[in-house]
Amino acid sequence: MTNAPQVSAMHALPDGEAEISLVVRLPWEDVARLGQEAGRLATQMQRPVTLDEAVSYRLRSSRPPASHAKPSGEQPAAVSALPRITGTA
Repeated sequence: MTNAPQVSAMHALPDGEAEISLVVRLPWEDVARLGQEAGRLATQMQRPVTLDEAVSYRLRSSRPPASHAKPSGEQPAAVSALPRITGTA
């Protein structure tokens, strides 16, 4: 892996959502927790689930639905405010 800056790509999806590609450095413990989450979701959905899907599901299930019309002056939450994935299922 190089130290060169990476450009994140954002794509609009037909369902009105957006997809953002980025690189995140995680400790192995967090990767293991994501694997556990993916396994739990795979059992629940009865199909294979990727780590990307597990992250997306975790982020969606741990915050209120997005409001596309924010009052003026309201600032978006910082990335550090996102919930940390825990080992609980």
